Amino acid sequence: MNYENILITTENNIATVTINRPTKLNALNVATISDLHKAFKILAKNDEIRAIVLTGSGEKAFVAGADISEFAHFSIEEGTQLAAEGQEKLFDFIENLKTPVIAAVNGFALGGGLELAMACHFRVASDNAKMGLPEVSLGVIPGYGGTQRLPQLVGKGRAMELIMTAGMLTATEAHGMGLVNHVVPQEELVAFCMTIAGKIIKNSPYAIGKAIKAVNANFKEGKNGYEAEIKAFGKCFGTQDFKEGTTAFLEKRKAVFTGK
Repeated sequence: MNYENILITTENNIATVTINRPTKLNALNVATISDLHKAFKILAKNDEIRAIVLTGSGEKAFVAGADISEFAHFSIEEGTQLAAEGQEKLFDFIENLKTPVIAAVNGFALGGGLELAMACHFRVASDNAKMGLPEVSLGVIPGYGGTQRLPQLVGKGRAMELIMTAGMLTATEAHGMGLVNHVVPQEELVAFCMTIAGKIIKNSPYAIGKAIKAVNANFKEGKNGYEAEIKAFGKCFGTQDFKEGTTAFLEKRKAVFTGK
């Protein structure tokens, strides 16, 4: 499938998805959100793809924010619909994907860009990255999950300060808060993420998918994370991956997982 605003490459069971709007600093518009939704949906159904790296084109920006020109004239109803559709089609969709998604934050990740990175399962930043949620400086609030995911990652107090000041974090500051897992030189960013992805794909895809679901359950209202973990743990026992993993361990060889 051809996409207007993104590029996809695959190698060794790892897909790299690149947001490709360099003249707009990879700003998220409705078309790009739609492209990303379609791409992630297709990749999630491909059993050959065991991990996904998401990044932005160029060296300046991961995603510099939402495309403000698209919604500057919106009404209350249109603004509400914009947030609801975006969360469902992309941000919540990525968070709940059974295939692990690593955000390779290669520059500015502001507003919707940081929200997109936070929807991924974890983040690695280049040393020139800058992150923040500046929405209140435009008279609006983060609408793609930022008010929910940022406190989960850095704590309520820090999130409140970042959102209310509309301030920006350096990569080092973001790392100190636990917002990103690693900071590496720009030129090493994607290769570093591919190394982590390479470690992930050696493990059971089925078990990883269930682990993602169990971890996410703790942050969902009305869900008991411990109960979700017990159920997911039990289901693993009925899989070929469990039989292969335990047999390989007992036979002192490397397991070859199929995800079934």
